[in-house]
Order: sequence, then structure tokens, then C-alpha cells
Amino acid sequence: MPRRSGGWSAGRGPTSLRPALTVKIVITSPIFPPDLGGPATYVPSIATYLVEQGHEVKVVAFCSDPDPQGWPFEVVSVPRAWMPVRYLKSFMAVLRHARDCDLLYINEHLAYLVALAGRLRGRRMVIRVCVDGTWEISHRMGLHDDAIGDYVHRDYGWRVAWARRLQRKWWDWMGAIIAPSQFLKDIVEHYGVEPEKVRLIHNAYHGPLKVDLDRAAARRRLDLPGDRVVLLCIARLMVWKGVDGLIRALDDFGADHHLYVAGDGTEEQAWTQLAEGMGLGDRVHFLGNVPYADIPAWIRASDLFLLNSRYEGLSHTLLEVMWLGTPAAVSGVCGNPELIEDGVTGRTYDFQDVPAIVDAIRDLTGNREHAQELAEASRQKVQGFARSTIFARTEDLFREIAGVS
Repeated sequence: MPRRSGGWSAGRGPTSLRPALTVKIVITSPIFPPDLGGPATYVPSIATYLVEQGHEVKVVAFCSDPDPQGWPFEVVSVPRAWMPVRYLKSFMAVLRHARDCDLLYINEHLAYLVALAGRLRGRRMVIRVCVDGTWEISHRMGLHDDAIGDYVHRDYGWRVAWARRLQRKWWDWMGAIIAPSQFLKDIVEHYGVEPEKVRLIHNAYHGPLKVDLDRAAARRRLDLPGDRVVLLCIARLMVWKGVDGLIRALDDFGADHHLYVAGDGTEEQAWTQLAEGMGLGDRVHFLGNVPYADIPAWIRASDLFLLNSRYEGLSHTLLEVMWLGTPAAVSGVCGNPELIEDGVTGRTYDFQDVPAIVDAIRDLTGNREHAQELAEASRQKVQGFARSTIFARTEDLFREIAGVS
């Protein structure tokens, strides 16, 4: 469905005739299709759902596409630029487009400027917290190398202390904070936010309800050999995603085992060099930013999905893997154990524990019947993460905070 040209996009009639329960919502996002990542999956999905329910929606997003088309809502594109300039442009866009909205829904972890724009407009706001933003930015700056569970209990000097105070400030401006996992709810509350303000609303499965591709058909579509053992990882190529651990684990297997990595990021060159240095350059395939339309085929074509991240809030990709019935082995950190229970719905291991990763791969590729039993159990579990159920709870929260109920 093409997006409407100009103005607000809604599922029912013009603004002057909108029903009493309609909420006018501006949604912000740090990424948007065609880029891959959690917000690029989540934001279009919930925006579409809200329009289908009759709400009026605009999305303000950092976009590699200067003019996104084909959506049932207006997308205000903030082009990539030097980070301070980009965030200033985002602030100005939100300040402009939040002028007459009922609610600003923020999907950023560096949210001060967009939250300030909403506050200056006097808008009611909800933020969705997918990571402790101070952990990520201080990790990128080299101020620590700690896992997030350790980070929240330690001091790192004035710069981290200042960032934490600033983050707490914009959290205080919110009417509610959505945490997509119990792990993240606990993190936010650790900083002193009132528990009743933090709402646990899990991520939802956003992909197609039915995929008419079995493993063989998906491999034909992707031109993958039928006898190859395909290991798949879908992730931003950041250091805490641990793709290097998967490459090291691959070295324990024969030439028929290949690792395919979908996504881009700062570590691609280093990890490519690692694979080549280990003599695995022809068995580690960096696919780049795979179009989302092809992701279900890659999942269906794979023997095993691997995730060796040091941090995950609640992985959208993992939900999709579970829904599509592909076995999964993941690091048992943060929100991952809320989806994958070791030996029940998949396999888990410690972050960067290469021998344990090898054991999980051997277990799930060496015994297909066992692997499919775990995959079926995970598919049953993920039914509780259906879009209609999860998004209905989010919609109810929006009406509550906007005062439309």
C-alpha cells in the first residue's frame, strides 16, 4: 500500500472526522528499511498495525533511503551525516512534526534531543528501551569492556556518571517506559525508575505468517548446495555480536560446514581478515545488508541459526527463527534465555565459549531429529509473541498515556 502524500496517515478518514479513540502518534527510529536491525523491523510493523487500527501515524527515522515509499504512513527521512549534525536534524524534524500529535513514541537509546523536542512541544511521551544506551556508547568509546549485567553495578568516572544522569533525565520525562524483556525491565528499575512506570511488553514476531518454502526450495532460490551444512547468523557487525567466536568454532568442522553472516557494521573487515587468516575465507560468507524480503528464505534454508552476542534485549531475529521452525543455538545472556531454554527450545552457551559453541553445533547438525524436536518446541513457544497480541497491549498503553481511553 503506498504511503499517503503529505499530512498524517490514518486508516480511517481525515483528522477532523477521526474517532474519539484515535491517537495521533509520531514514532522515532534510529534505522529504517532497507537497513537491517531491530528498530528497522519493529517500527514499520507497529506503525502499520496502528494505522490498521485507525490511528494517525508519522515516522521520523534515520534513513539511508532519502525518500522511503510504499508504506501506509508518512516517513520523514533524516539522512545520514556526521553524528552531531544528524541528531540535530532529527531534533528539528521531531520538533516540527510533533507540533500537533497526541503522543511521541521514541525508539532511540540516545534519546535526549528527540525527548527534548517532545518536551518543548508539551507532548506526552513513551520510550521503548532496547538497551542501556550509556553502556553501548561508553563501550564504543573504550571506557570499559564489561558485560551489561556487570556494567550497571560499577562506576567508570565522570563521563559515564554524566551520561547516566542524562539518560535518567529523559526517562523521567516519559509517561511510560516499555521494556521488551524482563532483563531490560530490571535494568531500568536498577537506575531508580518507579516499577509501575516500566511496562513489560515483549517484542513481537513481525514476519510472514506463512512461508511457502521448505529447506530444499529455499536453497534452490538462494543457489545453495543441498548437501552443505548452512550455519546462519543475522546481526549488526558490532564487537558485542561475537561473530569472531562463530568463525573460530567453524574451524572444528569439515569443509561442508559454511557460516553465512547477514548484516553490516564496523567489524566486518576485522572478521573477514580473521576468517582468511584461519584458512576459512571460502567458508565464511559475509552477505551484507540482505533485503528483508529474502530473510525468511535464508532462515528456512539454514540447518542452524547461531547468535553469539554479549548483549540482546529480546531479539526480533530470534523470534523470526523460532516462528519459521529453524533450530537455534544462542548465547545465554540478557533476553535470550527468555526465548531459548537450553535443551528445551534450543541450545545456549556462554558468550565466546568456543568449545560450547562447537558442542551446540555438533549436537544440532549431527542429529536432525533432535534438532527439529527443539525447533518445534520453540515454534510452539513463540506463538505467545504474536503481533496482534503484543501490539494490542502497546496500543492500550498509548491510549492510556495519551489520555484517550
